[in-house]
Amino acid sequence: MKKIITVVLVALFAMSCANDEGYEPVAANEKLDFKVPANFPALAQDIEHNYPTQKGFELGRKLFYDGRLSGDNTISCSFCHEQATAFTHHGHTFSHGIYDQEGTRNAPAVQNMAFQSEYFYDGASNTIDMLSIAPIHNPVEMDEDLEDIATKLIQDKEYVKLFNEAFEGGQITSGNILKALGQFMTMMVSADSRYDKYVRNELGGDLNEQELFGMDVFQQKCASCHITDLFTDSTFRNNGLPPNPNLNDLGRETVTGFATDRYKFKVPSLRNVELTAPYMHDGRFGSLQSVLNFYDMGVVHSETLDPILNNNGTLGISLSDEEKEALIAFLKTLTDEEFINNPLFYYQT
Repeated sequence: MKKIITVVLVALFAMSCANDEGYEPVAANEKLDFKVPANFPALAQDIEHNYPTQKGFELGRKLFYDGRLSGDNTISCSFCHEQATAFTHHGHTFSHGIYDQEGTRNAPAVQNMAFQSEYFYDGASNTIDMLSIAPIHNPVEMDEDLEDIATKLIQDKEYVKLFNEAFEGGQITSGNILKALGQFMTMMVSADSRYDKYVRNELGGDLNEQELFGMDVFQQKCASCHITDLFTDSTFRNNGLPPNPNLNDLGRETVTGFATDRYKFKVPSLRNVELTAPYMHDGRFGSLQSVLNFYDMGVVHSETLDPILNNNGTLGISLSDEEKEALIAFLKTLTDEEFINNPLFYYQT
């Protein structure tokens, strides 16, 4: 994987360092060398119409960390999506937004976005270039308007220069803001965990006996929903969580309006799951052990419960203590240290 995407990003980092030392930046807006990791399925998004470029990526990164995308200039995308925890809001049950307001869902990870067909727990967006509209316009999250953001950025000479370098015509528009953010997120690929190196037979991909047992248990009892090396089938399922009485979040039904989608939420990827607590759409579980205990003993029946969790009236997934320990050991092999520490995804404001 280092020879695919991260080589390009390291080259960009080298260019950034050269600029700090007084060298002239590269004028050409070169396309980045995006390739699908060998163990990944095909892209779910068509990235050709907004293919990542050097300048577009750099601009998107700067925007991702800029509080001016919010109404009071304090809440950036990175406020709820921190790199050290796979771009989640670690330790927060619900995301916190503008004016210290609290949302109603746990912030999902931002990783491998171009391999997903729909976004958010309810699938409210289905394109990588448009998904940023939702948090920006949400009155509890960023409470801002794209046109107002453009007006702010036009006053900044650095942004005027960056947009001019990144896009033909160089205009600071709503569309170009979204495109830049889309390019940045397209390049945020996590595919260098110990598990990845194991399946690709690369150096550093050794798994011990417990981890291999956990992988076997995972394939038998978890892989129906967490399929492929993305570890999600990107569908919406009711996994038997008792509805939160304080929220009564209807999940996918909020988007479709269909009662058959009630309490269905998008199956999350398990990549970097060791780092992304708390878990579930409402952050109700603080540990992986609690999650597995729920699937073993806590699943409740409802009309839309996923059939895979109802085996002739027996609900959930039977797991022994040994299997739970092995599963947790295996899930920790999905942690991608290179992704969460990659300096190319961090911007010093």
